[in-house]
Amino acid sequence: MSAKLKSRSAANADSSGSVSCDERILRDCHHIYTEGSSGLIALASSVGVALLPPRKKITVILMGNHSAGKSSFINWYVEEHIQRTGVAIETQGFSFVTSGRKRESLTGNATLHLYPHFKPLQEFKGVSEYLCTEICTSRQKRFSLVTFVDTPGLVDGDMKYPFDVDQAILWLGKLCDLILVFFDPMGQALCKRTLNIVEKLNESQGDKLRFYLSKADEAGTDSDRQRVMMQIVQELCKRPGLNKCGFDMPTIYIPNSNKSSRCVNQIDEVCKTIEKTINQTVQNTLNTLEKDCEVISQAIVDTLTADRLSSVENRRSWCKGCFLGLLGFCMPLLLVAVLLLGSVLKEVLKSALGQSISDVLLFYLVSTRPIIPCSMSLQQQLYCFGGLILLSFTLLFLARLFFRTRPTLTSRQKRQLHEKLEFVQDVVKNKKKKLYEEYLRQSVGDHDMA
Repeated sequence: MSAKLKSRSAANADSSGSVSCDERILRDCHHIYTEGSSGLIALASSVGVALLPPRKKITVILMGNHSAGKSSFINWYVEEHIQRTGVAIETQGFSFVTSGRKRESLTGNATLHLYPHFKPLQEFKGVSEYLCTEICTSRQKRFSLVTFVDTPGLVDGDMKYPFDVDQAILWLGKLCDLILVFFDPMGQALCKRTLNIVEKLNESQGDKLRFYLSKADEAGTDSDRQRVMMQIVQELCKRPGLNKCGFDMPTIYIPNSNKSSRCVNQIDEVCKTIEKTINQTVQNTLNTLEKDCEVISQAIVDTLTADRLSSVENRRSWCKGCFLGLLGFCMPLLLVAVLLLGSVLKEVLKSALGQSISDVLLFYLVSTRPIIPCSMSLQQQLYCFGGLILLSFTLLFLARLFFRTRPTLTSRQKRQLHEKLEFVQDVVKNKKKKLYEEYLRQSVGDHDMA
């Protein structure tokens, strides 16, 4: 007993000092995303990309009929009496069990504040009043990287829940990393409500489901236990999607030194499953970090490329606008010149060059005669004048349209984007590489890291 207390004290002391490699990696990855203006979320938002920060812990949901041993398993895993246990329905709502600096119990609103990604639970009428969080200081097993969600015990018949428990569990199943389904062999293993929820979860979250025969030491003899397991498996296999090969249902029960049992206890398999999920989550987080860096880098490059194309297009538009504007302004001047010079052109040429020379010059300018006012009536001249004025306004209107250029980035904004690109490529990716090497170093030797 004293040795156990010493190990507990050492574990709690470790919680205030060093942390595990996986815990540190997940914490650092979360920090990379949320580090103020230099975090990936802020950088991505500046180029129109929405990212979600990775969670520091995995979420494990425990579901099953009432008195299936869900709360007892949590107490065994953390090695503290956190959840109430008993034959009666002790867990009437959703209870989040997580590790922290001190023992604390939080109610509904505080729970939603602690887990913002679970806030949509408020949409289920009545759920908020049945949410709680239990924080304990245990560092046993891998509890520092796990958040357990203890769900209400499921029963058939006229049992009324204060909220839509089926839909709430289905919604939580989408956000969790692992779903542990406990079947109690003592008459409740074939609870139809449990089987219905399992069937719906299997449609979209089948890879997260794990089935266990809990309280296996209370199932009687080996033959009784085998008969119960066969009944459960047969009932599950009747459900579409659950009749698959390799169906596994380990037998588990809470070890008790004062009670001996010949039943094989595979409760360590649950711990291994949780540990495997943690390892997979660490790998997925690092891979997602790599992908998000590429997405942000590509978004920045696309933004700079689009800005460069907009600048080229704006220059072209300015050139077209200036040309059309100049032409539009010159058209009235040309009209005025034609009106003023046309009426005296013939007399000026005659007095300056003589009759014979002026006749020859006008002969070669025969193509301009139609626009010379002396050969046009007054009404025709007015029509010509009006047409040229209309053409001038049309050209000026088109010039104004071309002057409407696309917005472009300022020099400061482009410099900031280049700095963000360098930060993501050089700093963040380098951090990710070091974290990955640190993670792999747990499993392989340094000579294999080359």
